[in-house]
Amino acid sequence: MSIALVLAVIVVALVLFSIETIPIEFTSLVVVCLLALSGVLTPTQAFQGFSNDTVIFIFTLLAMTQGLAATGVVQMIGQRMAFFARFGHQAFVLAMMGVVAVFSSFISNTVTTAAFLPVAIGAAQRAKVPRSKVLMPLAYASMMGGTVLLFGTSTNLVVSAALVQRGLPAIGVAELAPVGLPVVVLGLAVVVLLGPWLLPAREGKPGTEGWALREYLTEAVLPPDSRYVGRPLADISEGLGLRVLGIVREGETHSALPTYVLQGDERLVVEGRREDILRVKDLQGIELRPDVRLSDAELEGPESLLVEASVPPGSPLVGRSLKEVLFVERFGLVALALHRRPAIRRLTKLQLLRRARGEHSLSTLPLSVGDVLLLRGPRGRVAELAGGANLMVLEGHEYEPPRYAKALLAVILFVAALGAGSVGLLPLSVAGLAGMLAMIATGCVDARTAFRVDWRVVLLIGSMMALGLAMEESGAGKFIGDHVARLGAYGGPRAVLALLMVLTIALSAPMSNQAAALVVLPVALSAATQLGVDLRPFAMGITLAASCSFITPLEPSCVLVYGPGHYRFTDFFRLGTPLTAVLVAFLVVAVPWVWPFAGP
Repeated sequence: MSIALVLAVIVVALVLFSIETIPIEFTSLVVVCLLALSGVLTPTQAFQGFSNDTVIFIFTLLAMTQGLAATGVVQMIGQRMAFFARFGHQAFVLAMMGVVAVFSSFISNTVTTAAFLPVAIGAAQRAKVPRSKVLMPLAYASMMGGTVLLFGTSTNLVVSAALVQRGLPAIGVAELAPVGLPVVVLGLAVVVLLGPWLLPAREGKPGTEGWALREYLTEAVLPPDSRYVGRPLADISEGLGLRVLGIVREGETHSALPTYVLQGDERLVVEGRREDILRVKDLQGIELRPDVRLSDAELEGPESLLVEASVPPGSPLVGRSLKEVLFVERFGLVALALHRRPAIRRLTKLQLLRRARGEHSLSTLPLSVGDVLLLRGPRGRVAELAGGANLMVLEGHEYEPPRYAKALLAVILFVAALGAGSVGLLPLSVAGLAGMLAMIATGCVDARTAFRVDWRVVLLIGSMMALGLAMEESGAGKFIGDHVARLGAYGGPRAVLALLMVLTIALSAPMSNQAAALVVLPVALSAATQLGVDLRPFAMGITLAASCSFITPLEPSCVLVYGPGHYRFTDFFRLGTPLTAVLVAFLVVAVPWVWPFAGP
């Protein structure tokens, strides 16, 4: 009876995970509730997954990666990747995937994808390559990087914890590397060779770009003592990720040629994403210079915010300029940059470039419905603006400039925490917690940002660990394992391993990588026991297969690039199917070679 109940819960979970309108965290808690209500697990057993050391460590790991992002560590490395765009599309894709895979070996693949996403889009634009040719390889590289080290993905950590829960050795920090590294190399080769043929060349319809990828227009000034004086314009356009549209000097407009030698007292009309433009504020030698400024104390104080606000229909600002309405005096905020819909963006660029004849600057452009302003000023004035009808503050879009001065410290604390936990000086949960608190205490990241983690991951993992325990306690895992093991009479343990890896990949589509691995793991261990072979190759095969599901865009890294890349569901099937097939075929051969069926 218990076996039937557990299998019914699995079916319910699969159905609910497949229905996209139901939040994943709701489904996770439904699983725990059903297991407790049915009596398969006691309440203590049902909830013990949430107090597991590994679940706590995953939470702290996600928080620490927020610290790496807040200090600009990943962003700084990512910006250097734009250099390879000058060598062509394939060279850039290969270099980008390699760097992303390295980062993803240590930190969350979702965080890595999010950090490199703007860089990849910018480089694709400069190389005149459709972003759809670049973003899917980015997501795939982050997923493959998770197969190298224990910390690369939460899937590795939860499987390791599940093994310990069953009295088996945990996965070593670099135990997966002998197979994970070839997976990365082989996967990169497949994507680079097949990508140009199978990836779509699609830019999407105008106006479909997301808020994080908006292109802003603004003006920057080069002071006479700027460190860029005497250097070519390429040092700014390529080094900062900005597109310089034109240069105004002494009343004349000059073309923005990369070889143009910069001089002092020049005004640059620039275009770029929000993060690219705001990076100028953190550098010496070039700065944003609105016509009217608040005091530095007001702009840079602890209560200062940077938000995006759009001009809604019916706003009294429509048709009027910032200068005309005395925006700074009236609202107490400074407009740093302007985003306009594609239909009028080109005209706006021309207006700004003709400023040499005194026609327009950022503050004299008449505003239109749908314009988005990048605003900075005191928190209280932002709150007042949000309550009015003039502008609509876009929720959740506050921006905090990277704390570059803390970047090295953040790296040291991150590495120290992982090192202390890896060598056994501290339990993983304690090491992660200490590292997270140290980052907050030293100012690498504020507490509000650190705790801005994806709680759905924590809920999902805790719930799936309860489901894995239920499969073991009820005998459901052994029941399914016995039936799967019968395949061994025809194809041997390698055929059973292949079947289980394919099952893991299939389940990862409606569930998640972590959930699929935890559901299949008890079945795999039971099948190995019935076959009389070592359990390790089956456990490692399931772990690696969970990170090799590229057929659908349901993995978080793929979800991040789905919209910006203007992809369709079938695009992932075209490239993901051969990539998954090649890597699974490799795993079927490599896993038993590294972890023999006969045991050590």
